[in-house]
Amino acid sequence: MGFYDKPVFRKTRHCRRWPTPIGQDSHFNYRTNWAKQFFALKFMRRRGSSVIAPDKSTPQSGATVAPNGTLAWRREFIALMAIGVPMGLTQLVQFSINTVDLLMIGRLGPEALGGAALGLVMYYVLFLLGLGPAMAVSPLVSQALGANPDGIEDPRRSVRMGLWAIAMAIPPLSLIYFLGEDIALILGQPPELARLAAPYILALAPGLPFMLGVVVLRNFLAAIERTRAPLVIIILTTAVNAVLNYLLIYGNFGLPRLELVGAGIASSISHLVGFLALIAYIKLEKTSRRFDLFKDVLTPDWPRLREIVNLGWPIGITIAFEAMLFNAATILMGRIGVNEVAAYQVAVNVAAIAFMMPLGLSMAGSVRVGLRAGAGDTNGVRRAAIISVVSSIGAIMIVAVPVMIAPRIIAGLYLDADDPMNAVVIALVASFLPIAAAFALFDATQVAAAQALRGLKDVRIPMVMTAISYWAVGFPISAWLGLFTPLGAVGVWWGLLAALASAAALLGGRLLLVTRHRRT
Repeated sequence: MGFYDKPVFRKTRHCRRWPTPIGQDSHFNYRTNWAKQFFALKFMRRRGSSVIAPDKSTPQSGATVAPNGTLAWRREFIALMAIGVPMGLTQLVQFSINTVDLLMIGRLGPEALGGAALGLVMYYVLFLLGLGPAMAVSPLVSQALGANPDGIEDPRRSVRMGLWAIAMAIPPLSLIYFLGEDIALILGQPPELARLAAPYILALAPGLPFMLGVVVLRNFLAAIERTRAPLVIIILTTAVNAVLNYLLIYGNFGLPRLELVGAGIASSISHLVGFLALIAYIKLEKTSRRFDLFKDVLTPDWPRLREIVNLGWPIGITIAFEAMLFNAATILMGRIGVNEVAAYQVAVNVAAIAFMMPLGLSMAGSVRVGLRAGAGDTNGVRRAAIISVVSSIGAIMIVAVPVMIAPRIIAGLYLDADDPMNAVVIALVASFLPIAAAFALFDATQVAAAQALRGLKDVRIPMVMTAISYWAVGFPISAWLGLFTPLGAVGVWWGLLAALASAAALLGGRLLLVTRHRRT
């Protein structure tokens, strides 16, 4: 029985007992009184109980409802939305920290925007290598809570050693940031962009451990159904970032005009504020406080640390394969021209915004799959995976369709359309966005499938599949079409589309195969 399904309802006038199957007399009849049940559940959530009633299809509950009936699917969808919508909004707001940077830097001109794009590429390559151990915390915690909803020690071990893994990885990773300009020149980037990117990377570097720490703590909070607080906190940190950008990029109120360096400093401070705020919340909030996460935080737990590393490095490499493909596309654009780099960064930023809600839903799907797997509910695993994929596709299309319809309007949000110097970049962005909108379907499918597989701790075969999709299929097509055909920069985007379509097919097929074999 999963954490969300723990039978902790109290006997009150709002909810006297568990609902019984359809056709029997019950306080809540699922078919006719679902709204009444919903509001009673919300009341119980305020009292500290779970938002979702126990799934009677689990092996422990002695179900009389069909394992794949409508009610089970409805309950799973509500459970996913309960944690997935706040997580998706959190992802969206967190990503807006970089979006705010780019919007403000874009006012400095295409060259500054290109330098920021190059700097973010190099910064996030190393961030993604450290992201694996942080992401490994989610399946470990969710499966532990699925197996034992009252367990405290096991989740605490995972969170504590997740923070340890980050602390151990940061020093060697950070040293590479000092070589930013040299690496950019070796990769054939324009000298003016390399010169701008190097100090920007160094200004971003101090925020790296706090970004990763936020991921660990958010994954823990998602597993215990506390997803609203991270959303509030990330809104706060985004506001802090915007204010600091205004002060440091442009030199307002007597502060020095630091331009890209100011944006990097603002982002680092914002990540620190977010990390400290999450720690404070975890120590004060009733449910999370009982785990006492930071007890003996300086004491090593080598077996759990080894488990996190073994699970985390394939996750990190898998994520890096995809992200590095998009980063490599930036390098390809740099070999084509400065305007192409700036236009590519705008289009990628738009695509990433569309991706944030599906990413949050898929991360919630990973939690739900992990809880079901830990509880031994094999039918629930498949149900949670399918709902996660379908919901992610629906969420991304909400943004993808308007982007495809009005690409020039979107481009004008990033660059001043009245400035003749920006005309070329805006035209390029308008040609990129319809392709970016077209691959949204594949992007949502592949991320939801990958996250569901992580919830099952199935990480190594998906790592190989992403390597094939992104580097045996996507990159060669992007490089050939972009550098050796008249398509130029647009051809790079067609290669990205091919990569995501391949990943969606392979990872989706893997998920269907694994969940079919797990069914009872």
